[in-house]
Amino acid sequence: MDEQQLVSSSGPAGGAAPVRVLIVDDHPLFREGLKAALESAEDVFVVAEAERVADVPETVARHRPNVVIMDLSLSDGSGLEAVRRLSAQEQPPPVLMLTMSDDDGNLLAALQAGARGYLVKGAGREEVLHAVRTVAAGGAVFGGEVAERITALLAGAKMREAGQLFPDLTAREAEVLDLVARGHDNRRIARELVVAEKTVRNHVTHIFEKLHVATRAEAVARARDMGLGDG
Repeated sequence: MDEQQLVSSSGPAGGAAPVRVLIVDDHPLFREGLKAALESAEDVFVVAEAERVADVPETVARHRPNVVIMDLSLSDGSGLEAVRRLSAQEQPPPVLMLTMSDDDGNLLAALQAGARGYLVKGAGREEVLHAVRTVAAGGAVFGGEVAERITALLAGAKMREAGQLFPDLTAREAEVLDLVARGHDNRRIARELVVAEKTVRNHVTHIFEKLHVATRAEAVARARDMGLGDG
């Protein structure tokens, strides 16, 4: 197994048990620097390192980290695949992505795979330590430049999902249907979309015709059956 393990049975002396971290990255020098940065804090301890997707499940099982720091690009594939494999396990450790990529597609894919945090390499020591502690405690954390894009990305994904679930609807009609499924009336939908209330009524009429429903309640039921209207 191509894996470098840096393990101590006890970790730092004294105090509460440290956060146990597994670093998964295929660049030895980066792992070395990250390990030094993490272990400069008394409450964080690197229990192991790995560089391949294939090594991650076994290394996690052996060393039981509290947090896995994962790169996207590994020597035998994508870190996203490793995240998916871990997410399929019972009680998987939370994963913090630490990668060079700030691409929206990779960010959204990481969230969908089950990652609990996403930082871009170049983040400062304190930011990384804060992220590790937050994820270990059950929270989610994202770099400042990443967090601003998450809401828009997830909203866009919901609209794409609506378009796939109801292919007869236009993109705007799918957006209106999602808001209807959230319980919004036409006046509120008009405010949120910055359009006239009459325009919303027309969209709703077209949605009813395309979904073959007669009432708003039926449209809501159809939409919620397909997973729309959450959030």
